[in-house]
Amino acid sequence: MGRLPLSVAVFASMLVAGPLLGQNVPGPGPVKELPNAALPPELDRVIRDYERAWRAGDAVALASLFAEDGFVLQSNRPPVRGRAAIQAAYSGQGGGPLRLRAFAFSSADTIAYIVGGYGYGDKPGDTGKFTLTLRRAPGEPWLIYSDMDNPNAAPRHQSAPHASSSPELPPAH
Repeated sequence: MGRLPLSVAVFASMLVAGPLLGQNVPGPGPVKELPNAALPPELDRVIRDYERAWRAGDAVALASLFAEDGFVLQSNRPPVRGRAAIQAAYSGQGGGPLRLRAFAFSSADTIAYIVGGYGYGDKPGDTGKFTLTLRRAPGEPWLIYSDMDNPNAAPRHQSAPHASSSPELPPAH
């Protein structure tokens, strides 16, 4: 057998056998919830103010937590930049019992981040996760520069192009 036919035969057998090789791989095990990280008061204020503004459905108060040139990066939506655009993006959102918690954080003079999870009400566990990038002028309060979130569950797909229900979109944090 020549090199080309032999190569094709080997490649074809790999294509056929490849899916079989992964059949005995165990699925993901149970996910352990990450523990809370205790935030310093000036970082904790940011997420508590966010919760309060979200619960009140107050788009103006939410946008005021962001730097003038900040970003909101919500799942399944285009990026939004700037306080006015952030306020418009948050209009009509909120009003629910949002609960935020931190997994990790770090801060320096003018830059910080918080990595955490979000949920609603008293339901156990997190519905999704978020990262907040923060910045401030020296001696000033922290402002959100970027807020990225996504849900823990896979998005629901529409079964037909004419289906009227759309997937639930999580809030930004």
